[in-house]
Amino acid sequence: MILDLTGAALRWRSRRSTWRPLREPFDPAQFHVEPLPKAAIARAFIEEHHYSRSMPVALACYGLYERTDCFQHALSGVAVFSVPIQPRAAAAYGAGAARFCDLGRFLLLSEIGSNAETWFLARALRLLQAERGNADNGPDLVIAYSDPMPRTDRTGRVHFNGHFGGIYRESSAIYLGRTKPRRLWLADDATVISDRAMSKLRNDEKGAGYAYQTILRHGAPRRRLGEKGADYVARALTEGPFRSLRHQGNHAYAFPLGSHVNRRDLRQKLERNLEKPRCSDAA
Repeated sequence: MILDLTGAALRWRSRRSTWRPLREPFDPAQFHVEPLPKAAIARAFIEEHHYSRSMPVALACYGLYERTDCFQHALSGVAVFSVPIQPRAAAAYGAGAARFCDLGRFLLLSEIGSNAETWFLARALRLLQAERGNADNGPDLVIAYSDPMPRTDRTGRVHFNGHFGGIYRESSAIYLGRTKPRRLWLADDATVISDRAMSKLRNDEKGAGYAYQTILRHGAPRRRLGEKGADYVARALTEGPFRSLRHQGNHAYAFPLGSHVNRRDLRQKLERNLEKPRCSDAA
């Protein structure tokens, strides 16, 4: 059963999504946020708890730690700022040549109250800005995506209900609209077969071997001797236990960073771009 949970906060544990009512009481004195010294810590947390079990290419990772005892803290959430999925997204949304990154993963465990989200995100953004904002390659902008499309396995059990970015709205992000529709390929257990991974395999790029092992684990046939990457991907998706899902596009949000002037200028650019007529509006 797919639920309408636009008024709830998404949580994760052991790859299953759960929900918390919005604006729950939250005691910040029991928590702190700090940079994760190794991306592997975030990767292990994501692979254990997030349904995708996939870690984006990280630029910076931050952890939400809950105090469990005197001088003892447990990792309760991670924020991963990552290399953009779409390198030209900032320009397409009107930000010109602004340097930007994605909020590639943001997840908290199921027992953490809903108000922890905005508190954690605000501090992660502040740390990102402090660590990278003055660097030559530091971002001026963070783009976050929320995926509203539910995922079910082949038996119909829901693994992910979809979410609409309520935390980003609560954090005063700029709503940029929806991304382009696309087709997804799902494995039997509702895992999304990454477009980027398939592209690497299709074009025999660096990382193709990892992508090949990934789809083999999900039941794809083995590649034939001398078979071109593009031919193999087409055959694997047809012969393997994969299902096609038409995705209507993610919701996109933006967080300007930097000085007050930089944030103001970027916000104005993004908002002016939103005012422009779209092709569908002009038709």
